[in-house]
Amino acid sequence: MSGHGDPIPMTSVACGPLRGTAEVPGDKSISHRALILGALCVGETTIAGLLEGQDVLDTAAAMRAFGADVTDQGGGRWSLRGVGVGGFAEPEGVIDCGNSGTGVRLIMGVMATQPVTATFTGDASLNGRPMARVTDPLALFGCQAVGRTGGRLPMTLVGARAPVPVRYVVPVPSAQVKSAVLFAGLNAPGQTVVIEREATRDHTERMLEGFGAEISVRETDEGREITLTGQPELRAQHIEVPRDPSSAAFPVCAALIVPGSDVLVPGIGLNPTRAGLFTTLREMGADLVYENERIEGGEPVADLRARFSPDLRGIDVPPARAASMIDEYPVLSVVAAFATGQTVMRGVRELRVKESDRIDAMAKGLRANGIDVDEGEDWWAVKGVGHGNVAGGGLCESRLDHRIAMSFLILGMASNAPVRVDDGGPIATSFPIFEPLMAGLGAKLSRS
Repeated sequence: MSGHGDPIPMTSVACGPLRGTAEVPGDKSISHRALILGALCVGETTIAGLLEGQDVLDTAAAMRAFGADVTDQGGGRWSLRGVGVGGFAEPEGVIDCGNSGTGVRLIMGVMATQPVTATFTGDASLNGRPMARVTDPLALFGCQAVGRTGGRLPMTLVGARAPVPVRYVVPVPSAQVKSAVLFAGLNAPGQTVVIEREATRDHTERMLEGFGAEISVRETDEGREITLTGQPELRAQHIEVPRDPSSAAFPVCAALIVPGSDVLVPGIGLNPTRAGLFTTLREMGADLVYENERIEGGEPVADLRARFSPDLRGIDVPPARAASMIDEYPVLSVVAAFATGQTVMRGVRELRVKESDRIDAMAKGLRANGIDVDEGEDWWAVKGVGHGNVAGGGLCESRLDHRIAMSFLILGMASNAPVRVDDGGPIATSFPIFEPLMAGLGAKLSRS
């Protein structure tokens, strides 16, 4: 079942060359954070290019529930009149975050140091995911959490009335955990310090600084140390959201495996903590070029041109790169099926606790389409068969996971037999224009 309605079975069949310009939506990570930080300002923040997928819309609704004035101006333009740091009102109803693990964890962080109580829930997928990774460090501030067995939603948080700053070493690489702790530190006196042994996406640090928070980053023997001074007055401003590299991954990867393809994906954010997939694809021999490289809103941006690449080769992806491409491993494993030789992906334990167990979901789906896959607790390996040799013909479970659904639909675009997905409904959570965008390039997708 889709988390937002009845299941939508979909089928993808082999198509002719994909050609044209793929205008992918705004970056989801930045969209979430822009709404949250805008709600913590005094004055009006405006946002252009906001991703209007269901995940982000759920975060917008949550900010309204906590007292911010959030207005959809149309065309991806939104405005917020915030309540200031520490100014959240107690919501009247339950906060429904749908399918968004990022949304719920970041919002929990913000409210953890405010004197309000709120109950959070989500769809079946989100309610099955662990929240202790966030609620444990939030408890150090004085926040209390009561949820289902295993630290799962629905869950009620009682914000700290007299929060204290913390020093926290993130046990496993996670931008969500790091960001939740930093957001909690906004309304705690003194300095909150977060140490991560491996760098993760740094949108939170960049945006906090841009909104006027006092934040510093330095390398230490323990790792990357981020220090935030609490109780700042954040500055309302205008935010231009760059296009999402995680969404760009799908038309880019499709172009690499469909013969004759030439696709331009403009204005993609290339923050170095997010661009690991594109580095990996080039190492595999992909014809992928950065054009018109520039800086927009403090973030590196470029237009990506991807062309059919018949001589892709399998590689060992460095484990240290995992944090910069954690959401892109499913579609990378699809490209790996069309490469010659084995592609090994290690250090990816985080994929076991995303929207679904993504290692298990991709392994089973690839096997159903004739591809051999080996897997372990924190790794998996795809044995590529080369262009023209992927059998296809399988039915794949999306497991309420948007990236799993899209990855298998990309697989079908170059397989010898159609690939079916049991439910494409979750795609709307992050990439609501996926179907028309891919069809406009020449893909053959159908709902059945």
